[in-house]
Formats: sequence, structure tokens, C-alpha cells
Amino acid sequence: MEQYIPSKLLSNAVDQFAKLPGVGRRTALRLVLELLKRDENSVTAFANSITELKQNIRTCKICGNLSDSETCSICTNHSRNHSLVCVVENVRDIIAIEQTGTYRGTYHVLGGLISPMDGIGPSELNISSLTQRIEQGGIDEIIFALSANMEGDTTCFYLSRLISGKGIKISQIARGVAFGGDLEYTDEITLSRSIENRTEYGGSL
Repeated sequence: MEQYIPSKLLSNAVDQFAKLPGVGRRTALRLVLELLKRDENSVTAFANSITELKQNIRTCKICGNLSDSETCSICTNHSRNHSLVCVVENVRDIIAIEQTGTYRGTYHVLGGLISPMDGIGPSELNISSLTQRIEQGGIDEIIFALSANMEGDTTCFYLSRLISGKGIKISQIARGVAFGGDLEYTDEITLSRSIENRTEYGGSL
């Protein structure tokens, strides 16, 4: 049965919220009705925060993390171990790892995984900037913290071939993360132990 919405303006707002991943029309309607209960200043602040986010958010020129400035807060933090780089698929993975509070190195965001079936090859990912960081020196270890699936394994294999022979230790998070699982959905304790108990990467598919 088609959802009844008494106003075109209300319907338009619901349509926009429903475009967000994981938000169905029922949830979208509930969110919009909640906004209508708020005073005008609250709604304006909400709208302005989204507009400001879209207009001013940047990508860190070093690692690809989201940032308010040219370089993210992790890359500019002198207390972090800059010789240790954790390679992740996306920014959500950085957030998940940071939540553990145990990792003190830096990151590199690929922006996806190699997936020939989806037409995603190495040139579509943030790989050239990783090789540039390696060539600049100062990196002792690279940790692969990619999803435990075929695409993740393929990407790890490709990167290991690219990095091997440069005198850098290559390791991989322990497989406490189930095969086929995404890091962002892994609990903090499991993820923390997976990083702490990382193993040397074997370099095979």
C-alpha cells in the first residue's frame, strides 16, 4: 500500500531522506516529522551544518582521510608513529579502528577495493599516492586492514607485489575479522586484537 503523506513539501523532504542508505520511507517520514517539531533555529542549524559539510570538507592530501583542512589531524599529530601506515578501504574503517584507542600509527585510504567484476582496477584507487609516500621514505611497516573477502585479498596481493623489495615490513590484521566481514561492523575488542596480533603478510591469494 502506498504511503499516505498529506503534503507535497513533506513528501519531497521524505524523498530526500529516503535516498540515504539504510533509510526506508517509514524511517524517513519519522525523521522529517521529528524535524518539524523542532524550532526554526534548530532546523536552520541542521540544514546549515549539512551545507557547510558539503562545501568545506576536504580530503587529506597525505592519507585521504576526511579533514577540515589540507592535512588531517592524524597526519599532523606528532605523537603518532608515522613510520607505521595502516591501509584501509574507506574513512569508515579509520573511524572503526580509532574507536579501539589502541592504534597509534597513521593511515592510507584507498577509496575502495580492486574488483574487476565491478570495473574497479588499481587506477581507480588511491594507490599512486601510497607509492609516493613509500618513495619519500620514513615508512617501516605497512598494515593491510582490508575487508576479509575476495576483493580485499586481491587488493592486498596487488599492493604486496607493488611494495615488496623496498625494505618495508608488510603485515595483515589477524583474521579475528570473519571472512566476508567489513571492519566497520566488527566490534572494538575483536578489531583491536586483530591489529595487535597482526601477522606478516604471506603474499598469496
